[in-house]
Amino acid sequence: MNGIKIRGTGRAVPEKVVTNRDLEQIVETNDEWITSRTGIQRRHHCIGETHTSLCVSAAKAALDRAGVSPDQVGACIVATVTADTLVPSAACMLQRELGLPTDTPCFDLNAACTGFLYALHTMECLLNASPRKFGLVVGGEQLSRVINWDDRGTCILFGDGAGAAVVECREGWPSIGAVLGSQGDNELLRLPGIETGERSLIAMEGTKVFKFAVEAIPRCMEQVLAKAHMTVEDVDFFVFHQANARIIDLAVRKFRIPPEKYYKNIHEYGNTSAASIPLVLSELQDQGKVGPGSRTLVVGFGGGLTWGGALIEFA
Repeated sequence: MNGIKIRGTGRAVPEKVVTNRDLEQIVETNDEWITSRTGIQRRHHCIGETHTSLCVSAAKAALDRAGVSPDQVGACIVATVTADTLVPSAACMLQRELGLPTDTPCFDLNAACTGFLYALHTMECLLNASPRKFGLVVGGEQLSRVINWDDRGTCILFGDGAGAAVVECREGWPSIGAVLGSQGDNELLRLPGIETGERSLIAMEGTKVFKFAVEAIPRCMEQVLAKAHMTVEDVDFFVFHQANARIIDLAVRKFRIPPEKYYKNIHEYGNTSAASIPLVLSELQDQGKVGPGSRTLVVGFGGGLTWGGALIEFA
């Protein structure tokens, strides 16, 4: 199978910033408690923006950066759990707003915080069968609409945003070597569906999810490296799902990753679920920390339970 590489990235976040000090006025918490346990200082919440508008803005930025026009896109996937509507999908709304060809397969993918990685692997498979070799992968969330403000342990965590990547499939390029997994669990991290008799609000067993994450991340990293026949030293940059700064710090220490090879933006955005990883990738590309030839090991975990890792190169 021919592999894919990233040609361009883009991102969009709402203008409204919600600080830890702001949350002190809403729930019984404080800035020191939130920062010390999560690393989060701010998050962005939609006021006038919508899920669709964020995804459109991020996608347009990625297409511009990649130098790819809408008529060159062979497939579009939006990873999300909070689209504006179940039907039409967020991806179908992108098809309309961007003017993608009408023979472009467009669909949403739900793997929670691992969604962007699942979508990248799915896109690699789709583009191998597509006559057009550019794909648009978006991770977008409006989690502020599903926050339970009565739960001070979770309401502090989540933010809104969207990140996008335009990828290209080309003969002779290596596969991203995705390692993906799942284990059904409807208690540790849950968001009930509509008309189920439950409020459609996020519920999470934070301590148990933390334990799951610190076990899943090293396992994914080891599997991705083994699949690529590489070591930590061979990787140019490491990108982690931004769920908790302490989770990232534990992985960094375990693999002895130097500071110049990883990045955290959780202090600014909080946990944005499927948008988390592409937000990081977009910031890294803007800052020149990744670019042509960069080999980036990306790893995520989330509700489902799901987890995944991949080795992504920039074209």
